[in-house]
Amino acid sequence: MSSHSADGAVLAAHRISKKVSSPEGSLTILSDVSFLIDPGESVAVVGPSGAGKSTLLALLAGLDLPTDGHVVLNGANLGELDEDGRAQVRAESVGFVFQSFHLVPSLNALENVMLPLELAGASDARNTARNIIEQVGLKDRWSHYPAQLSGGEKQRVAIARAFATEPAVLFADEPTGNLDTRTGATIMELMFDLNKISATTLILVTHNHSLANRCDRVLSLDAGLLVSDTKAAA
Repeated sequence: MSSHSADGAVLAAHRISKKVSSPEGSLTILSDVSFLIDPGESVAVVGPSGAGKSTLLALLAGLDLPTDGHVVLNGANLGELDEDGRAQVRAESVGFVFQSFHLVPSLNALENVMLPLELAGASDARNTARNIIEQVGLKDRWSHYPAQLSGGEKQRVAIARAFATEPAVLFADEPTGNLDTRTGATIMELMFDLNKISATTLILVTHNHSLANRCDRVLSLDAGLLVSDTKAAA
């Protein structure tokens, strides 16, 4: 367990494990993982394929529940909530950026960014969305639909949407995985810049070690175990 105070943590994993049934019997994907993350920290989750990174992200965000242990997200013990309760915590506290963008194809860029704001009942969704679309460098593309945008532009829209509600925690799962190296680097600059401006906590799953080292901390998983929790190299 990290030496950080549990009281001030925005995210806490308390001895979480995840087992699933398989034809060969019970399979352990994560085993007894514990750590605390402070508000505003940027944390990379690294490890080989199959180490349990995406499973960990799903548990931290309340998209799935651990077999043992519990997660506290922004003061809410996710294990004590039903599915609706966890969805409410996600709506209020969490943003997501995925490798495959997950934009709504029938909505233009501006409408995609407005969507979480409207779901959250924001009174000025259009102007808020327009401002953040400009921040991510797409003010001339706001009326374009996902099919009319490049991969990098789609990810900018996805990042704008994720930050629009000013989430306490932003989960990014291989956000540059479908982008070329140069576009990926630009997208990550944007994410780190917005992270600093907004004081959002960033949890980044990545295979890219230079990217991981730009975060404040690196959590290394291997075969479902947390094998190290280190300050990133400067």
